[in-house]
Amino acid sequence: MSSKIPDLPGEQVPPPKQSWLRDQVRALCDLSYTKFPGAQPVSFGTKDLRRLENQDFWICEKSDGVRVLLFVHTDLQTKGQSVYLIDRHNTYRELEGLYFPHHENPVNPLRNTIIDGELVVDTDPRTQRETLRYLVFDALLVDDQNVMKRPLDKRYGRLNEWFYKPYARMMKDHPHMLASQPFEIKVKPIQTAYNVEQVFNNEIPNLQHGNDGLIYTCVNAPYSPGTDDNVLKWKPPNENSIDFKLILRFPPQPSDPTKPDFHAKPVFLLQTWTGDQDGLSKYMQYDTMHVDDDEWERIKLSGEQYDDRIVEVHWDPDVSGWRMMRFRDDKPNANHSSIVEKIIDSIADGVDKDTLLSRSGTVRVNWKTRMGQPATSSGPQESRAAPNKRPTNPTPSPQIRYGPLASSPWSKVAGPPTVFGFIR
Repeated sequence: MSSKIPDLPGEQVPPPKQSWLRDQVRALCDLSYTKFPGAQPVSFGTKDLRRLENQDFWICEKSDGVRVLLFVHTDLQTKGQSVYLIDRHNTYRELEGLYFPHHENPVNPLRNTIIDGELVVDTDPRTQRETLRYLVFDALLVDDQNVMKRPLDKRYGRLNEWFYKPYARMMKDHPHMLASQPFEIKVKPIQTAYNVEQVFNNEIPNLQHGNDGLIYTCVNAPYSPGTDDNVLKWKPPNENSIDFKLILRFPPQPSDPTKPDFHAKPVFLLQTWTGDQDGLSKYMQYDTMHVDDDEWERIKLSGEQYDDRIVEVHWDPDVSGWRMMRFRDDKPNANHSSIVEKIIDSIADGVDKDTLLSRSGTVRVNWKTRMGQPATSSGPQESRAAPNKRPTNPTPSPQIRYGPLASSPWSKVAGPPTVFGFIR
């Protein structure tokens, strides 16, 4: 299903109040900084198959939407409650119409709470009616209690029992309130890792929004802001993508080499983020993006700005180059150079769907063994192999899927060292 990326609801908070809110979130999460506190997944590789066998992971589909945190801020003296969305730019938007009751007494407001989730546009396949939904899947803070150091099953329990169920009961008892809600709220279903086939066959085909792979989260790990090695993002190897900063460089005019020729097709440079320095984001040249002549004509006709924007690209072996998928204006920066290298590794060391399914039996047997339960197979796809025995369908040797490495420091994939006189 093609994805529609939603616009964020709410009014952006003015800078002074936003600065105050950021400091509130920093203190509530016990952090030393005021940056976006959400956890970021790492790409899934062959080595992670063994992790699934040796550790408990939960799995859910990876929705193709906009990642945002929901911050419920309650003044205990006045019992006034304000609700905000926090995007990956660490920008705060105040929402109208939302209220969250306390789980013990719905007359009282839920106290300070920070929830993690994905904002998606669900499209009814029959009526084509679009519904904005917030799919929640984790919690940092619930009712003034920091749960970040607790395991995932405990965080998910608080998310359901203290945050979602009281709200859902209120909506059921007072249906007139539905009209004032900026979006619907649902808890994203989560499965044990060995139920991956159920996610593929029963959940993903019935989604009303786009799917971008799978997310595996270690059950026993804490919630860790920033890049978190205990949250794994799986995509088919040929669908792994990277977020780059796109820079257009035009060749000179034939009649005047000192001026750019804006009618000619430019070089589409892809840059990686190397971090912030003196308050400014720094970027490094990485490679170029492939754009054929027909695409260039469509770009010109669109009238849309392409230069100096974050773009999501994937590697196309047919052209031995990066192809654009979409803009990612929801992200403040491109992928960091260290993350890019990890994604490149995951493309080369990718795990396909069949391999993932073939290991689910061993994942189940090992899980049940750790739990002290009988490891009876519940499906034809599940192996009855002993916990320490490798499955009969081993992981295939990694194949380089993104082209041979070039010697030039400006390119990590095959290609000419210069394009239109520009060094790659």
